[in-house]
Amino acid sequence: MPVFDEKQEELEHYETMMGVPRGRLAVALDSITDAMALVGQHGVYCQSQRWPGKPVMDIQIVMKALSDAKELIQNVMEELKKTKSF
Repeated sequence: MPVFDEKQEELEHYETMMGVPRGRLAVALDSITDAMALVGQHGVYCQSQRWPGKPVMDIQIVMKALSDAKELIQNVMEELKKTKSF
């Protein structure tokens, strides 16, 4: 199912509030946040043997990538807000 069908209600809500570009970024940000929560839960059960209390390396890498993507999206949303390009 295409994302525009699957997330139709969320897209309409955020696009109405923020404009199309920022609204779509907000939905993407929510999806990334949800993915981070799921990966974080998985990391609780997959602990590193080398570093007790830390998730295994692949989970750390995925969390870093998601965190970086989230930061970039937040920055773009702020820039769009400043320039009123929505």
